[in-house]
Amino acid sequence: MTILKEITEYVKTGNAKKVEELVKKAIDDGKDPGDILNNSLITGMSEIGILFKNNEVFIPEVLIAARAMKAGMAILKPLLIEKDVKPVGKVVLGTVKGDLHDIGKNLVGMMLEGAGFEVIDLGIDVSPEKFVEAARDNQADCVAMSALLTTTMPHMKDTIEAFEAAGLRENVKIMIGGAPITQSYADEIGADGYASDAASAAELAKNLIS
Repeated sequence: MTILKEITEYVKTGNAKKVEELVKKAIDDGKDPGDILNNSLITGMSEIGILFKNNEVFIPEVLIAARAMKAGMAILKPLLIEKDVKPVGKVVLGTVKGDLHDIGKNLVGMMLEGAGFEVIDLGIDVSPEKFVEAARDNQADCVAMSALLTTTMPHMKDTIEAFEAAGLRENVKIMIGGAPITQSYADEIGADGYASDAASAAELAKNLIS
């Protein structure tokens, strides 16, 4: 088994210590940092994403896989910056105003990072203005909003309207998700896409900005 394949397997089993060890070894062996990122860490996370979608693994496994991936990323990050390896894209992420739920949002953030995106996580209870400001300041390609309460869903529409008012709607793709959200609601409020789970959200973000 090649070292990159080994790293992939250890990401999937969530063994952060081994991932760290092997990423260092791969660098010492002269492997390209971008190669290690794309062909071991990201591969591992996307394979976990597929298993998660198929209900073959659950949230705890995704969390430990993400932790293992982050351990490898911590070593690669300075090298990637040095080599000017750009992320796939930038995503501003947050749970909408009035909503304090963050488990789903955090999972989406991990999957997005696992797919090679730079994620600007605004946390919970995020106002439309804050979404707009973060997207503008970070020149984001995409905004991902989450809501878990039916009472906070209208804030998604408010946020899309705030992007229109700020003249930024053309430049930014907006995707939404959360337990009460549906594709028809996304269509109704003019979002660019809807994802039913974290793994699908990462795929959707890739499709939206490609």
